[in-house]
Amino acid sequence: MTRKAILLAAAGLLAGALATAPAQAGGTVSVTANPSGDAGRLLAAGLAIYGIAKDIDANGRITQRGRDNAAGLLQDGRGHLGIVHQDGSGHVGTLEQSGAANSYGLFQFGRGARAAVRQHGVGRSGVTVQYGF
Repeated sequence: MTRKAILLAAAGLLAGALATAPAQAGGTVSVTANPSGDAGRLLAAGLAIYGIAKDIDANGRITQRGRDNAAGLLQDGRGHLGIVHQDGSGHVGTLEQSGAANSYGLFQFGRGARAAVRQHGVGRSGVTVQYGF
């Protein structure tokens, strides 16, 4: 066989394999906001109100509903509020905060969402909402 014939045969086999492969769904839709100034203070206040409504202590909490979820919360410094909320299955989420008085909420829904957030500084706020499918 010539080189061209071998390449055409390989391409034909690959096309046939792709045509018979099952369709697979999977992915993540994420929205992240890290506002500053008045908007940042408003977000921090909203996270604090959420924390009060959900009976979250002063530093933060990990809440998981579903199965096969993994989460971590690491805080270095004072006055942080860290929230990791997972609802669904197969999520991995970590939040690391250093500095002072930072607020962050990581919310994961659906299945298979993954996020690793690092927040450094003083008085910063942020939120990430993810839906995995």
